Order: sequence, then C-alpha cells, then structure tokens
Amino acid sequence: MIPRPLKSVYYFALRYPMYLNAWFYKRIRCPSSGLKVHLGPGQENYLLGWVNLDANFITAKVDLWADICHPLPFQDGSVDIFYANHVIEHLPDTILPTKFEELFKALRSGGGIRIGVPHLGNACRKYLEKDYGWFSDFPDKKDSIGGRFTNFIYCRGEHLTALDESYLGELATNAGFVDIKYCLTSKETNLSDIGIDSDVLSLESGESDFNYPHTVIIEARKP
Repeated sequence: MIPRPLKSVYYFALRYPMYLNAWFYKRIRCPSSGLKVHLGPGQENYLLGWVNLDANFITAKVDLWADICHPLPFQDGSVDIFYANHVIEHLPDTILPTKFEELFKALRSGGGIRIGVPHLGNACRKYLEKDYGWFSDFPDKKDSIGGRFTNFIYCRGEHLTALDESYLGELATNAGFVDIKYCLTSKETNLSDIGIDSDVLSLESGESDFNYPHTVIIEARKP
C-alpha cells in the first residue's frame, strides 16, 4: 500500500493536469450518450467496454485520467450506468452528497448506479460479538478485536468515510434516485445494464459470511 503522505504529494502536484484532462474530456471527447463508467478500477479490475476512470495513471489501468474528488467529467445524460466497488469510502464525507448529485445528473433517464463499500453495520455487529475471524489482517496484522475493527474501518487512514445501508440510502434518496435496493451477495443485480453474467459481478469477491457480508452494495435508478 502506497503511504498516504506520498499519495498526497502526487495528488497535489498533479491536481491541475488532472483537472484540465477531465475538462478536455467533458468538453471535447465525451460522447453524448451510451457510456458505462467504472470509477476506480485500479490495475486488476479493468472492465472492457467501459470508461475506466482513475487518478493513478502509474499503477492503475485507465481510460480517463481524472480525480473523482473533482467534478465528474461527463455530459448531462451521457451515462447509462456508474459502477464503483470499494471506492467512495476513500472520499471525504463532506463531498459525498455532491458526488451523488453529480452521478444523478450525468445519468440518462432510467440509468443506474451500483456502489459497494465496506459494511459499517456488520463490522459493528462483529466487533460487539468479538468475532475475530470475521476481520482480516489487512492492511496490518492486529491481535485485538479493536485493532481489527480499526483496520476494517480506517484501513491505515485510506478510508475517509464509514457507510452502511441507511447512509447510502440517504445519499441516493437526497440526490433523487429511486428503486433503491441492497444486494445480499456480490452475485446478484437488479440492473439490466449489468446482468447476472457480466464481468462486473466477477470482479466482486465472494463473501465467506453471507449473513454478515463485508460489503454493502446499493443499486438505484434515475427516474
């Protein structure tokens, strides 16, 4: 894992080039319709046929170099679907309402979102139950239940927001989304633009505990 101070230097030094590249894409290159956008693919989760947007062009495989902390570089109504798995928890809580509004604005009518984040509620339940086995040793080996809980929620300072169904639902509802649903496993979807046999679902790791999954997945649609 790249140290956060080094990441901060990277983002500070390249903030204007990223901003200009995103501006150029939105004004010149962005199609007016038909886009499928994958936010934060990293190196291993690249999706063919999608616009894979990431700020890290060094270690990630990207189609569009941009920082999602900045305004999203898509025309209104140009996107069919947005997908983000374990990405938005890395954003400051203060910008999440605006970010959901940007997703909504960029979607066509009937378009949808599928967003997965670490499950705060289940982490709290397993912490209270002192279920050590539910938590992993990532990013640091911790022997205490408190240390393992901290690993999961904060991830060595990488996670800036903790989310559960209620908070995701609040963000989506306030932005204008409808048909809000929560997927019980990573192998189900209610969005036709994804489909149950798609490459998207194959990216999502299987859960060892289906009663208390580590990831909460929300899907919602623009009216």
